[in-house]
Amino acid sequence: MSEQILLQGKLLGVEEFVSSPSDNDRFLARAQWAALLSEVLPRALLAELDLNKLLLGSCGADQFMVIIPDAARAAAADEFLAHEAERIARVSGGRIRLIWSKTENLGDWTVVRKRLNDSLNAQQAAPLAVHVDGVFEPFDPAAAPAPDVFHASLSEQLRAGNRVGWSPDNELLVEFDNPKHSWEITQDFSVDGIVIARHAARTPDGQGIASPADLAGQSSGQPVWGVLRANVDNFGIRIRRAQSIEEHVQLSMMFKHFFARELDLVCSLGEFWQRVTVITSGGDNFAIYGAWDALILLARDMQRVFSRFVEENLKDFPGAEGKTISMAIEAAAHNDVGEDAPLSEVYEHAGRSLVHAKAVDKDCIFLLGRVLEWKQLNDAIEVKDMVGRIAAEFRSGRQFLSELERLYQKASAPESLIDPERLVRRAYRFQRRYSRISSQREREFGRLRTHLISEIVGRNVKPTPGKQLKLRPAGVVALEWARLDS
Repeated sequence: MSEQILLQGKLLGVEEFVSSPSDNDRFLARAQWAALLSEVLPRALLAELDLNKLLLGSCGADQFMVIIPDAARAAAADEFLAHEAERIARVSGGRIRLIWSKTENLGDWTVVRKRLNDSLNAQQAAPLAVHVDGVFEPFDPAAAPAPDVFHASLSEQLRAGNRVGWSPDNELLVEFDNPKHSWEITQDFSVDGIVIARHAARTPDGQGIASPADLAGQSSGQPVWGVLRANVDNFGIRIRRAQSIEEHVQLSMMFKHFFARELDLVCSLGEFWQRVTVITSGGDNFAIYGAWDALILLARDMQRVFSRFVEENLKDFPGAEGKTISMAIEAAAHNDVGEDAPLSEVYEHAGRSLVHAKAVDKDCIFLLGRVLEWKQLNDAIEVKDMVGRIAAEFRSGRQFLSELERLYQKASAPESLIDPERLVRRAYRFQRRYSRISSQREREFGRLRTHLISEIVGRNVKPTPGKQLKLRPAGVVALEWARLDS
């Protein structure tokens, strides 16, 4: 009976590498290239060892797992991965590190998985436990820097090509022109193909990928663009609870294919297809840049689709882990000279906002400085439409909204800078000022005004000594959204 060896690989430092300062074209090329590494490496390994492609267990999301049938080829796999690790470190300037572990497929899967993870964790915690050439050499400031091969056309090649390959002599590892091994890029599940999300809004002449500034012009209201990042809540816990390797592979591939296919499908809808561009998608996450208002609606649609997906496919799995998703939208800010921040910087800030949102709650979205539950986002959309109607149709609307905006900005200030009693009295006077309505049209304005105030500053607001005025997140987001939309 031949032995069966499981090999699990992991790429460390991908987030730091992708978000490192660079121009927008190189940022997109880096993000797509890093996402393809975990797809290309295990397939190239199997091809070089002349093994059946069915031995690929799972791949994507910076990790992969393959099955090696004997010890001799397991040793050859070590040599292959060691060589590829050196190339990855060289081309990424040392930011990305490839580590791997292997063990015999003996015993219960939970025991096998623990052996694999313990080995990976040991390498991750002690990166110099294994000798690395040049680590202890004195620093040479004249040494040649790592080559920046992520040129502007690489992103277009990654998105437009029908096949992607690997060659032993290519500096990038990922090859497009006459590779030694290649695989089709597809949206359908296939052992022979690689499934990735590649939707990109095009420039008006159709010759290239639209820049963030181009997509900002596609927004309604103020020309602002942003980055949307999403991550499945506690996906790692869901994977660790898998009872067999078959269940582990099923969950990994099911989530990866969902994001790759559904993301491209949703982005191709008429309200999004020329307003957003996919940065990358993985096994439990994705990132998109585009017009700020399109990102909000896209986030809502993806959350709705994801809820249906887990309701259908995870109904037999106990617990809430892996069944909810959190997102964050970060709008681009201007620098000192009035230029937009680079895409890499906004991407990094969106990642921080996503971490903040997941620390506050799960199954939520960070938007315009607030963390909202998904139901609250739907409420914010309704209130935003109401705010727009008040501003557009009623003569007192703009004055009312301006005063309401100043009130919520004051209430949002740190507690040390405001007097709670004075603020509540100000809110009470604000309600009374707009309560004297005469005409029928103004009475309609009054009804909308009352509903809007209740959504933002709460119902039955009265001066209460020592009580802090609490704002409703959905109403505050709606007001800020309406301001940007005007």
